[in-house]
Amino acid sequence: MRPWSALVLPLALAAGAASAASTGPTALVIHGGAGVITRDQLSEADEAALRADLDRALDAGDAVLKRGGASLDAVTAAVQVLEDSPWFNAGKGAVFTADGTHELDAAIMEGHTRRAGAVAGVRTVRHPVLLARAVMAHSPHVFLAADGAEAFADTRPELERVDNRWFDTERRREQLEAAKEREQRQAAGEVIPLPPGAYFGTVGAVALDANGHIAVATSTGGMTNKRWGRIGDAPVIGAGTYANEQCGISATGWGEFYLRTVAAHDICARVALRGDPIEAAAEDVINRVIPALGGDGGAIGLDARGTIVMPFNTSGMYRGWVKPDGSRGTAVFREP
Repeated sequence: MRPWSALVLPLALAAGAASAASTGPTALVIHGGAGVITRDQLSEADEAALRADLDRALDAGDAVLKRGGASLDAVTAAVQVLEDSPWFNAGKGAVFTADGTHELDAAIMEGHTRRAGAVAGVRTVRHPVLLARAVMAHSPHVFLAADGAEAFADTRPELERVDNRWFDTERRREQLEAAKEREQRQAAGEVIPLPPGAYFGTVGAVALDANGHIAVATSTGGMTNKRWGRIGDAPVIGAGTYANEQCGISATGWGEFYLRTVAAHDICARVALRGDPIEAAAEDVINRVIPALGGDGGAIGLDARGTIVMPFNTSGMYRGWVKPDGSRGTAVFREP
Protein backbone atom coordinates (compact mmCIF):
# COMPACT_ATOMS: atom_id res chain seq x y z
CA MET A 1 0.00 0.00 0.00
CA ARG A 2 1.33 3.40 -0.90
CA PRO A 3 1.64 5.84 2.03
CA TRP A 4 -1.71 7.51 2.61
CA SER A 5 -0.07 10.93 2.61
CA ALA A 6 1.10 10.46 -0.97
CA LEU A 7 -2.47 9.80 -2.02
CA VAL A 8 -4.17 12.43 0.08
CA LEU A 9 -1.82 15.34 -0.61
CA PRO A 10 -3.10 16.16 -4.10
CA LEU A 11 -6.62 16.31 -2.69
CA ALA A 12 -5.87 18.24 0.47
CA LEU A 13 -5.62 21.82 -0.79
CA ALA A 14 -9.26 22.63 -0.07
CA ALA A 15 -9.00 21.35 3.47
CA GLY A 16 -6.82 24.31 4.41
CA ALA A 17 -3.73 24.42 6.58
CA ALA A 18 -4.15 23.97 10.31
CA SER A 19 -3.50 27.07 12.35
CA ALA A 20 -0.40 26.99 14.52
CA ALA A 21 -2.45 28.61 17.28
CA SER A 22 -5.09 25.89 17.28
CA THR A 23 -5.20 24.21 20.67
CA GLY A 24 -8.67 22.73 20.82
CA PRO A 25 -9.35 19.08 21.69
CA THR A 26 -9.07 16.38 19.06
CA ALA A 27 -10.91 13.08 18.85
CA LEU A 28 -11.32 10.17 16.47
CA VAL A 29 -13.75 7.27 16.29
CA ILE A 30 -13.86 4.49 13.68
CA HIS A 31 -15.98 1.45 12.88
CA GLY A 32 -15.68 -1.68 10.77
CA GLY A 33 -19.33 -2.67 10.66
CA ALA A 34 -22.09 -3.73 13.05
CA GLY A 35 -23.74 -7.10 13.45
CA VAL A 36 -21.13 -8.90 11.39
CA ILE A 37 -20.02 -11.53 13.88
CA THR A 38 -20.96 -13.38 17.05
CA ARG A 39 -18.65 -14.55 19.81
CA ASP A 40 -18.77 -18.21 18.80
CA GLN A 41 -17.73 -17.34 15.24
CA LEU A 42 -14.62 -15.31 16.05
CA SER A 43 -11.41 -17.03 17.12
CA GLU A 44 -8.91 -15.32 19.38
CA ALA A 45 -6.42 -15.12 16.52
CA ASP A 46 -8.96 -13.55 14.17
CA GLU A 47 -10.07 -11.05 16.81
CA ALA A 48 -6.45 -10.07 17.43
CA ALA A 49 -5.87 -9.58 13.70
CA LEU A 50 -8.89 -7.39 13.11
CA ARG A 51 -8.19 -5.36 16.25
CA ALA A 52 -4.66 -4.80 14.91
CA ASP A 53 -6.13 -3.32 11.74
CA LEU A 54 -8.46 -1.12 13.78
CA ASP A 55 -5.41 0.09 15.70
CA ARG A 56 -3.56 0.81 12.46
CA ALA A 57 -6.48 2.90 11.28
CA LEU A 58 -6.54 4.79 14.59
CA ASP A 59 -2.79 5.38 14.30
CA ALA A 60 -3.15 6.79 10.78
CA GLY A 61 -5.98 9.16 11.64
CA ASP A 62 -4.67 10.23 15.04
CA ALA A 63 -1.24 11.02 13.61
CA VAL A 64 -2.88 13.61 11.36
CA LEU A 65 -4.72 15.21 14.28
CA LYS A 66 -1.70 15.20 16.57
CA ARG A 67 0.35 17.23 14.13
CA GLY A 68 -2.45 19.78 13.77
CA GLY A 69 -3.90 18.39 10.56
CA ALA A 70 -7.45 18.70 9.33
CA SER A 71 -10.21 16.31 10.33
CA LEU A 72 -10.85 15.71 6.62
CA ASP A 73 -7.33 14.33 6.24
CA ALA A 74 -7.70 12.26 9.41
CA VAL A 75 -10.85 10.42 8.33
CA THR A 76 -9.39 9.89 4.86
CA ALA A 77 -6.27 8.32 6.33
CA ALA A 78 -8.17 6.07 8.73
CA VAL A 79 -10.64 4.80 6.14
CA GLN A 80 -7.88 4.03 3.64
CA VAL A 81 -6.34 1.62 6.13
CA LEU A 82 -9.70 -0.09 6.68
CA GLU A 83 -10.29 -0.32 2.93
CA ASP A 84 -7.03 -2.28 2.59
CA SER A 85 -7.96 -4.75 5.32
CA PRO A 86 -9.59 -8.06 4.28
CA TRP A 87 -11.48 -8.16 7.60
CA PHE A 88 -14.01 -5.46 6.73
CA ASN A 89 -16.60 -5.09 3.99
CA ALA A 90 -14.92 -2.27 2.09
CA GLY A 91 -12.13 -2.22 -0.47
CA LYS A 92 -10.09 -5.43 -0.25
CA GLY A 93 -12.64 -7.17 1.96
CA ALA A 94 -15.71 -6.16 -0.08
CA VAL A 95 -18.52 -8.67 -0.54
CA PHE A 96 -19.48 -10.10 -3.94
CA THR A 97 -22.50 -9.07 -5.97
CA ALA A 98 -24.83 -11.68 -7.45
CA ASP A 99 -22.73 -11.50 -10.64
CA GLY A 100 -19.55 -12.40 -8.75
CA THR A 101 -18.00 -8.93 -8.94
CA HIS A 102 -17.56 -6.03 -6.54
CA GLU A 103 -19.37 -2.67 -6.55
CA LEU A 104 -17.98 -0.23 -4.01
CA ASP A 105 -19.55 2.86 -2.42
CA ALA A 106 -18.05 5.69 -0.35
CA ALA A 107 -18.78 9.18 0.93
CA ILE A 108 -16.96 11.97 2.73
CA MET A 109 -18.21 15.21 4.28
CA GLU A 110 -16.76 18.24 6.04
CA GLY A 111 -19.09 19.66 8.67
CA HIS A 112 -18.23 23.35 8.87
CA THR A 113 -18.38 23.87 5.09
CA ARG A 114 -20.97 21.16 4.26
CA ARG A 115 -18.78 20.14 1.35
CA ALA A 116 -19.31 16.50 0.42
CA GLY A 117 -18.41 13.90 -2.18
CA ALA A 118 -19.81 10.44 -2.82
CA VAL A 119 -19.49 7.54 -5.26
CA ALA A 120 -21.41 4.32 -5.82
CA GLY A 121 -20.94 1.22 -7.95
CA VAL A 122 -17.18 1.77 -8.31
CA ARG A 123 -15.26 -1.22 -9.71
CA THR A 124 -11.59 -0.34 -10.26
CA VAL A 125 -10.53 2.29 -7.69
CA ARG A 126 -8.47 0.77 -4.89
CA HIS A 127 -9.56 3.39 -2.35
CA PRO A 128 -13.13 4.54 -3.00
CA VAL A 129 -12.84 7.10 -0.17
CA LEU A 130 -10.18 8.91 -2.21
CA LEU A 131 -12.46 8.97 -5.23
CA ALA A 132 -15.27 10.41 -3.09
CA ARG A 133 -12.89 13.07 -1.87
CA ALA A 134 -11.81 13.84 -5.42
CA VAL A 135 -15.45 14.29 -6.41
CA MET A 136 -15.81 16.78 -3.56
CA ALA A 137 -12.62 18.68 -4.38
CA HIS A 138 -12.40 18.52 -8.16
CA SER A 139 -15.92 18.30 -9.57
CA PRO A 140 -19.02 20.50 -9.44
CA HIS A 141 -21.03 17.51 -8.23
CA VAL A 142 -21.59 15.65 -4.97
CA PHE A 143 -22.53 12.12 -6.07
CA LEU A 144 -21.28 10.09 -9.03
CA ALA A 145 -22.20 6.48 -9.79
CA ALA A 146 -21.07 3.44 -11.76
CA ASP A 147 -19.64 4.20 -15.23
CA GLY A 148 -19.76 7.94 -14.56
CA ALA A 149 -17.73 7.58 -11.39
CA GLU A 150 -15.23 5.39 -13.23
CA ALA A 151 -14.97 7.95 -16.03
CA PHE A 152 -14.32 10.70 -13.51
CA ALA A 153 -11.65 8.53 -11.88
CA ASP A 154 -9.95 8.37 -15.28
CA THR A 155 -9.35 12.13 -14.98
CA ARG A 156 -7.57 11.79 -11.63
CA PRO A 157 -4.15 10.18 -12.23
CA GLU A 158 -3.31 10.19 -8.51
CA LEU A 159 -5.94 7.49 -7.86
CA GLU A 160 -4.64 3.94 -7.82
CA ARG A 161 -6.57 1.59 -10.12
CA VAL A 162 -6.85 -2.18 -9.79
CA ASP A 163 -8.57 -5.02 -11.58
CA ASN A 164 -11.91 -5.84 -9.95
CA ARG A 165 -10.54 -9.25 -8.98
CA TRP A 166 -8.06 -7.50 -6.66
CA PHE A 167 -10.93 -7.11 -4.16
CA ASP A 168 -11.59 -10.88 -4.05
CA THR A 169 -11.17 -12.81 -0.81
CA GLU A 170 -12.01 -16.46 -0.24
CA ARG A 171 -14.11 -15.70 2.82
CA ARG A 172 -16.37 -13.36 0.84
CA ARG A 173 -16.66 -15.88 -2.01
CA GLU A 174 -17.85 -18.50 0.46
CA GLN A 175 -20.46 -16.04 1.73
CA LEU A 176 -21.72 -15.51 -1.84
CA GLU A 177 -21.96 -19.25 -2.46
CA ALA A 178 -23.86 -19.70 0.79
CA ALA A 179 -26.25 -16.87 -0.14
CA LYS A 180 -26.95 -18.41 -3.55
CA GLU A 181 -27.57 -21.82 -2.00
CA ARG A 182 -29.95 -20.24 0.50
CA GLU A 183 -31.86 -18.58 -2.37
CA GLN A 184 -32.22 -21.89 -4.19
CA ARG A 185 -33.52 -23.65 -1.10
CA GLN A 186 -35.95 -20.83 -0.38
CA ALA A 187 -37.20 -21.03 -3.96
CA ALA A 188 -37.90 -24.71 -3.29
CA GLY A 189 -40.08 -23.76 -0.34
CA GLU A 190 -37.70 -24.00 2.62
CA VAL A 191 -37.79 -21.34 5.32
CA ILE A 192 -34.18 -20.38 6.07
CA PRO A 193 -33.30 -17.49 8.41
CA LEU A 194 -30.69 -15.01 7.28
CA PRO A 195 -27.23 -15.61 8.75
CA PRO A 196 -25.71 -13.01 11.12
CA GLY A 197 -24.44 -10.01 9.21
CA ALA A 198 -26.34 -10.61 5.97
CA TYR A 199 -27.11 -6.90 5.58
CA PHE A 200 -24.12 -5.45 7.36
CA GLY A 201 -20.57 -4.37 6.70
CA THR A 202 -19.19 -0.88 6.36
CA VAL A 203 -16.18 1.06 7.53
CA GLY A 204 -16.17 4.64 8.69
CA ALA A 205 -14.41 7.36 10.63
CA VAL A 206 -15.40 10.62 12.32
CA ALA A 207 -12.81 13.14 13.52
CA LEU A 208 -12.61 16.45 15.38
CA ASP A 209 -9.49 18.52 14.72
CA ALA A 210 -7.79 21.22 16.80
CA ASN A 211 -9.63 23.92 14.84
CA GLY A 212 -12.95 22.50 16.02
CA HIS A 213 -13.83 21.11 12.60
CA ILE A 214 -15.63 17.79 12.19
CA ALA A 215 -15.38 15.45 9.20
CA VAL A 216 -16.76 12.01 8.43
CA ALA A 217 -16.07 9.29 5.85
CA THR A 218 -17.78 5.97 5.13
CA SER A 219 -16.92 3.16 2.69
CA THR A 220 -18.59 -0.18 1.90
CA GLY A 221 -18.92 -3.11 -0.45
CA GLY A 222 -22.66 -3.24 0.21
CA MET A 223 -24.68 -6.45 0.56
CA THR A 224 -23.60 -9.96 -0.37
CA ASN A 225 -25.43 -11.16 -3.50
CA LYS A 226 -26.82 -7.69 -4.26
CA ARG A 227 -28.47 -7.09 -7.65
CA TRP A 228 -29.59 -4.35 -9.99
CA GLY A 229 -26.97 -1.82 -8.92
CA ARG A 230 -28.30 -1.74 -5.35
CA ILE A 231 -26.98 1.20 -3.31
CA GLY A 232 -27.29 1.37 0.46
CA ASP A 233 -27.02 4.21 2.92
CA ALA A 234 -23.23 4.55 3.19
CA PRO A 235 -22.66 6.88 0.19
CA VAL A 236 -25.91 8.79 0.62
CA ILE A 237 -25.27 12.10 2.33
CA GLY A 238 -27.63 12.31 5.29
CA ALA A 239 -28.45 8.60 5.47
CA GLY A 240 -25.19 6.83 6.30
CA THR A 241 -22.81 9.79 6.28
CA TYR A 242 -23.34 13.33 7.58
CA ALA A 243 -21.55 16.15 9.36
CA ASN A 244 -22.33 19.71 10.40
CA GLU A 245 -20.54 22.10 12.74
CA GLN A 246 -21.90 20.36 15.84
CA CYS A 247 -21.93 16.68 14.93
CA GLY A 248 -20.59 13.95 12.64
CA ILE A 249 -22.06 10.46 12.11
CA SER A 250 -21.02 7.38 10.13
CA ALA A 251 -23.61 4.61 10.15
CA THR A 252 -23.47 0.85 9.64
CA GLY A 253 -26.37 -1.54 9.39
CA TRP A 254 -29.28 -2.55 7.19
CA GLY A 255 -28.98 0.31 4.71
CA GLU A 256 -32.57 0.40 3.54
CA PHE A 257 -33.70 1.48 7.02
CA TYR A 258 -30.97 4.11 7.36
CA LEU A 259 -32.06 5.51 4.01
CA ARG A 260 -35.71 5.61 5.04
CA THR A 261 -34.95 7.38 8.32
CA VAL A 262 -32.14 9.62 6.99
CA ALA A 263 -30.46 8.42 10.16
CA ALA A 264 -27.14 10.29 10.16
CA HIS A 265 -28.80 13.62 9.44
CA ASP A 266 -31.53 12.96 11.98
CA ILE A 267 -28.96 12.52 14.74
CA CYS A 268 -26.99 15.62 13.79
CA ALA A 269 -30.11 17.73 13.32
CA ARG A 270 -31.25 16.86 16.83
CA VAL A 271 -27.87 18.01 18.15
CA ALA A 272 -27.62 21.18 16.06
CA LEU A 273 -31.22 22.38 15.99
CA ARG A 274 -32.77 21.07 19.18
CA GLY A 275 -29.70 21.05 21.38
CA ASP A 276 -29.95 17.37 22.26
CA PRO A 277 -26.82 15.77 23.73
CA ILE A 278 -25.27 13.60 21.05
CA GLU A 279 -25.55 10.56 23.34
CA ALA A 280 -29.34 10.94 23.57
CA ALA A 281 -29.80 11.72 19.88
CA ALA A 282 -27.76 8.75 18.68
CA GLU A 283 -29.31 6.37 21.19
CA ASP A 284 -32.85 7.27 20.17
CA VAL A 285 -32.31 6.99 16.41
CA ILE A 286 -30.22 3.81 16.47
CA ASN A 287 -32.00 1.95 19.25
CA ARG A 288 -35.59 3.14 18.84
CA VAL A 289 -36.37 4.73 15.46
CA ILE A 290 -34.61 2.19 13.23
CA PRO A 291 -35.67 -0.95 15.18
CA ALA A 292 -39.26 0.29 15.21
CA LEU A 293 -39.27 -0.07 11.41
CA GLY A 294 -37.62 -3.49 11.48
CA GLY A 295 -34.01 -2.50 10.90
CA ASP A 296 -30.88 -2.81 12.99
CA GLY A 297 -27.22 -1.83 13.05
CA GLY A 298 -25.17 0.89 14.68
CA ALA A 299 -23.34 4.16 14.22
CA ILE A 300 -20.33 6.12 15.41
CA GLY A 301 -20.12 9.85 15.94
CA LEU A 302 -18.82 12.76 17.92
CA ASP A 303 -19.73 16.34 18.73
CA ALA A 304 -17.80 19.62 18.81
CA ARG A 305 -16.54 18.87 22.34
CA GLY A 306 -15.14 15.52 21.27
CA THR A 307 -17.86 13.48 22.97
CA ILE A 308 -17.78 10.07 21.26
CA VAL A 309 -20.83 7.85 20.74
CA MET A 310 -20.93 4.27 19.43
CA PRO A 311 -24.51 2.92 19.82
CA PHE A 312 -25.52 -0.40 18.25
CA ASN A 313 -28.31 -2.94 18.67
CA THR A 314 -26.64 -6.02 17.18
CA SER A 315 -24.39 -8.71 18.61
CA GLY A 316 -21.32 -6.60 18.00
CA MET A 317 -19.74 -3.66 16.19
CA TYR A 318 -16.07 -3.39 15.25
CA ARG A 319 -14.99 -0.02 16.65
CA GLY A 320 -12.09 2.02 17.93
CA TRP A 321 -11.59 5.45 19.46
CA VAL A 322 -9.13 8.09 20.62
CA LYS A 323 -10.71 10.49 23.11
CA PRO A 324 -9.70 14.11 23.73
CA ASP A 325 -7.77 13.03 26.83
CA GLY A 326 -5.66 10.72 24.68
CA SER A 327 -7.15 7.47 25.94
CA ARG A 328 -7.86 4.95 23.22
CA GLY A 329 -9.21 1.48 22.69
CA THR A 330 -10.86 -1.02 20.36
CA ALA A 331 -13.84 -3.30 20.85
CA VAL A 332 -15.92 -5.87 19.00
CA PHE A 333 -18.72 -6.99 21.30
CA ARG A 334 -20.87 -5.16 23.79
CA GLU A 335 -18.67 -4.19 26.71
CA PRO A 336 -19.89 -4.46 30.33
